[in-house]
Amino acid sequence: MAKIIMFYGSSCSHCHHMIHIVDKLKEEGFKIEKLEVWENAENAKKMRDFKEIIIPACGDGLGVPAFVNPEKRKAICGESSYEELKKWIEK
Repeated sequence: MAKIIMFYGSSCSHCHHMIHIVDKLKEEGFKIEKLEVWENAENAKKMRDFKEIIIPACGDGLGVPAFVNPEKRKAICGESSYEELKKWIEK
């Protein structure tokens, strides 16, 4: 199973909703690393390293929450349901 990276902002309401979903998926055994990018410059740099796959997923920039599968070089952006995120991870 691939490791997924979640990039999020500390005061982003959409991100806070997704953190609860991510925590549930982690409890089920999914490997998801959460990296805060609004307050942490090192994590923001890591996010920019994936800009070529995040920007198309977000539409017009580096938005949060953004989920990246580094192994498959794919990303999704924005708030989604538990079922949608789980399906995307399992693809």
